[in-house]
Amino acid sequence: MTAPTFPASTVLGYPRIGPRRELKRALESYWDGRSTRDDLEGVARRLRAETWRRLDKLGLGALPSNTFSLYDQVLDTAVLLGAVPDRFLTAADPYFAMARGADGIAPLRMTKWFDTNYHYIVPEIGPDTVFRLDARKPLSEVREARELGLETRPVLLGPVTFLLLSQGAPGSPAGFSPLDRLHDVLDVYEQLLAALAGEGVAWVQLDEPALVMDRTEAELDAVKAAYDRLGALSARPALFVASYFGDLGGALPVLAGTPVEAIGLDLVRGGVPRLAELADKVVVAGVVSGRDVWRTDQDRALAGLRAVREQAAQVVVGTSCSLLHVPYDVELEPDLDPAVRRRLAFAEQKVAEVVELAGRLAASPAVGSGDEATPAVAAVTDTPSVKSRSPYVVRAAAQAERLRLPVLPVTTIGSFPQTGELREARAALTAGDLDEAAYDELVRAEIARVVALQERLGLDVLVHGEPERNDMVQYFAEHLDGFAVTRNGWVQSYGSRCTRPPILHGDVRRPGPITVRWIRYAQSLTDKPVKGMLTGPVTIVAWSFVRDDLPLRDVVFQVADAIAEEVHDLEAAGAAVIQVDEPALRELMPLRAPEQKAYLEWAVAGYRRATSGAADRTQIHTHLCYSDADQILTAIDGLDADVTTIESARSGARILGEPAIGGFERGLGPGVYDIHSPRVPGVDEIEDGLRAALRALPAGRVWVNPDCGLKTRTYAQVEAALTNVVTAARRLRDPGHLGNSGNSGNPGNPGAPGNPGGLGNPGA
Repeated sequence: MTAPTFPASTVLGYPRIGPRRELKRALESYWDGRSTRDDLEGVARRLRAETWRRLDKLGLGALPSNTFSLYDQVLDTAVLLGAVPDRFLTAADPYFAMARGADGIAPLRMTKWFDTNYHYIVPEIGPDTVFRLDARKPLSEVREARELGLETRPVLLGPVTFLLLSQGAPGSPAGFSPLDRLHDVLDVYEQLLAALAGEGVAWVQLDEPALVMDRTEAELDAVKAAYDRLGALSARPALFVASYFGDLGGALPVLAGTPVEAIGLDLVRGGVPRLAELADKVVVAGVVSGRDVWRTDQDRALAGLRAVREQAAQVVVGTSCSLLHVPYDVELEPDLDPAVRRRLAFAEQKVAEVVELAGRLAASPAVGSGDEATPAVAAVTDTPSVKSRSPYVVRAAAQAERLRLPVLPVTTIGSFPQTGELREARAALTAGDLDEAAYDELVRAEIARVVALQERLGLDVLVHGEPERNDMVQYFAEHLDGFAVTRNGWVQSYGSRCTRPPILHGDVRRPGPITVRWIRYAQSLTDKPVKGMLTGPVTIVAWSFVRDDLPLRDVVFQVADAIAEEVHDLEAAGAAVIQVDEPALRELMPLRAPEQKAYLEWAVAGYRRATSGAADRTQIHTHLCYSDADQILTAIDGLDADVTTIESARSGARILGEPAIGGFERGLGPGVYDIHSPRVPGVDEIEDGLRAALRALPAGRVWVNPDCGLKTRTYAQVEAALTNVVTAARRLRDPGHLGNSGNSGNPGNPGAPGNPGGLGNPGA
């Protein structure tokens, strides 16, 4: 088919939570029963209209639609294809039941979207999954925009990436892969493209970010088969296949050899390709970054655009990926240091940059090699050695003597619910309507409440609940030199959960202690150990917008040195247990295998740089959540933490099936309670999770904990769930409950020396 003209500028997607988090509030109101589904849909429709009008006003040539979601675009695609597991069909709202659980039904698994802090819902696809088209969402958004006098390009997750991101449904036979169902899924995509063509849609965008990862020959064959087939349709919109988060590599010639009319390239994370097959393609060149907040070097971007123009039928200026990953508008940040503010571009400013570059490209002569567009890579020196703590067996004995914990010790990850009163007090403090002393009293009262609750419930290692913290990264950024924080720089993490990534713009230093006074106060309220709670250097960097003039490793090491100072001060204050969380360890890992080894080496070195100064008798914990930790177990072992807690409940304890788990020689806490769902797990369900852990590990190495922090839950939910967690752990501690399998003396749980009456490794 002859492709229609593609306008000169576009973006691959746009933020959807609303400049003031309007969607978050509407979602939570609906979930709490304070509003109806119609109310929620009304807010969503208004946000979509505001976005399209604003993009049009900024002069953007091609407007995307179907980038909006009430929860997650991968979940939306499962609904679009009719891939809704039967167990959710009886729920009052199956869509949100899949995302959050409902009526005693566990939700679908959730994990990180490639190497970002966005989380997606993992579809379940089996050999018998029935696919049926439900095109209401993309069609209705096309019609909504037309009512405003605007034409849009529907954005869909591509069929190959959808299946590669899915997991086999429960009961799928060994060797089954969701990609085995590609032929059936393509039947539905054909119907969808026909429906969009019937609606008069000129272009459709199919996102295939999975193609920037290492792909097998069979997977590349699937790409060719998919787009040869879709491209052969007689009645369809023109096809724009977008890639992002890296270089397409070997997938580019495969994709370019199919009948698709346009290909999107990430020129921020990938270089300008040299490929003859692009001569008849439209190339949407992503030269404005959708992953950071720095202004674009326009001369450099223009050089890249001109180099692509020499090879392609047409060049369209675009973003490297969706702008979902950046805040809305830097103009909403009047409090930022003007020197920092001048360096920034949020979504609004990035759209303006795209439009400006399109104008400059149109006026630019068609010359230039484009070599200058290849991203510069700062030199990386050898990773320095870090001090090592004593061998784990030595540390374990010292910690056991100090802590005297029972077998299967129960703890939580760190945060407790953030009450409305706390949020209001924090806002009043920021606005100057509440003084520091009054705020501190509220925080102290909340800490006392949390400690008393944990003691009453029977937890063994306590936390102070983090009531003083707005966010596990922002709180530290506010207390470290080199960071700036925003007032309205919200970015969606999942569903209604939003974060405000700090802006790391300079050298990082710690002016003074950050957490010590709160941990000291919490410890004064109890004889049980209270964990010092810190965020690790990799996670602080991963969840910030980071300066681009230093190697990332060097920035991590700066942050690690600041955290090491905090560890030292917590020890001096008497903290016996210090948790340094690294949930972003897997997230920050490069997508291509050849780059991963070097990253993991310096990331592990950064963590150990922060923690290796701790005394043997100080127990170091770490935590990882919702990040496919099974893929980096060797690196987790290299962190050399005494106890590692990981997400497990939401993912069906799949990590416990990894062979490397049996050889993990330190304490491990596979989560037994999914905190991202409002449902309260029963005692038997939790006990089943613990039994699974005990089949994989000796009891002396098993800890009992939720999947993640409890910040997003209510106190009623938390108290009920933790009551059941403690009950399940106590059941399994009972020597008469399971008997003794003879492996109780393992020193892996430093809190259980000798493990008198112990459990051994039942069922292993």
